[in-house]
Amino acid sequence: MSQLHTHIDDKLRSFIEQQQMFFVGTAPLKANGHVNLSPKGMNSFRILGEKTVAYMDYFGSGIETVAHLRENGRIVICFCSFEGHPNILRLHGTGRAVERCDAEWEKLAPNFPVERGVRAIIVAEITRISDSCGYGVPLYTFNGQRKQRQQSIGARSDEQLCQSIERYNLKSIDGLPGLRDPKGVLSAK
Repeated sequence: MSQLHTHIDDKLRSFIEQQQMFFVGTAPLKANGHVNLSPKGMNSFRILGEKTVAYMDYFGSGIETVAHLRENGRIVICFCSFEGHPNILRLHGTGRAVERCDAEWEKLAPNFPVERGVRAIIVAEITRISDSCGYGVPLYTFNGQRKQRQQSIGARSDEQLCQSIERYNLKSIDGLPGLRDPKGVLSAK
């Protein structure tokens, strides 16, 4: 049975903190634009307040979430219980991408382990919180985080990383603007 919540209380916080993976959904305004759904993990999610959450956005082969948030701010974050009691939690709201060049970065960064390859902190102000049964979500066992992302970033020179950022992170697949500060991804602080 679906239930609405007014804020992230201790029970919801506990559920969120137990999850090793979450999903982020965004979409452009254009009807023929590409909807984006991204799986996330690596202990990158933080609850900043009763209706404010954030996560580290790592360098990757696309910039859809950042581009969509810059265009319209719409975001949904979904958590599924893959172990234990079944549950699905959705956090709908308005998001923004905070890059290292933004004044807000210094305030947010201490909440995370910032390293080379981090391109932004995604912050979402939550306007709707709902959970549902999760009976259709299969059971999976968490075996650990993958190491390939860190290895891939570590194996690239600054020049190689900049070339990848220019190729994949300056514009979305629909041509929307992406990163404003591509060199910020190079910093480990």
